[in-house]
Amino acid sequence: MAIQRRALVLNQNYEPLNVCSVRRAVVLVFRGKAEVLEIGDEPLRGVGAARFDTPSVIRLQHFVRRPMPQPRLTRREIFARDGNHCQYCGRRSDLTLDHVMPRHRGGPHTWENLVAACRSCNHRKGGRTPDEANMTLAKRPRRPSAHPAELFAMHLKRYREWTPFISGWRRKPDRSTAAAS
Repeated sequence: MAIQRRALVLNQNYEPLNVCSVRRAVVLVFRGKAEVLEIGDEPLRGVGAARFDTPSVIRLQHFVRRPMPQPRLTRREIFARDGNHCQYCGRRSDLTLDHVMPRHRGGPHTWENLVAACRSCNHRKGGRTPDEANMTLAKRPRRPSAHPAELFAMHLKRYREWTPFISGWRRKPDRSTAAAS
């Protein structure tokens, strides 16, 4: 159904801002606050036989100032970062979160200390470090980049038309940092 689709919202400078519902995108376009850059596959049905193009990518008419986005530290984001694989055995089912350095031993609840682990590996590791449990991590946990290509990567499989707007965007260097180098 077209109304369940999502739309990519770009700032005036084409920087990807967020993802919204098609309903919200239509409202922004009809109020003149945004323009449609890409159209979705399925049309929206109106009253009677009326049909409207489904916006897939919209660009705001006015620039929105905001700080650089930071990925949220959630289960879903940890699993996405780790490719929905256990970081100890590679299994894809029954995943839980594991603190590499256990919390009761002072391990923080941060990107660098959390990994996806299947229940059996998490249980086997218990309250020990991976070295103490004789287990190896597939890759060292790290904070994901705040680049739009990573922030919106989960949507690219479903919305191929977003690719040029997400992967092609590069933030211009700040004048103060460019002058310093």
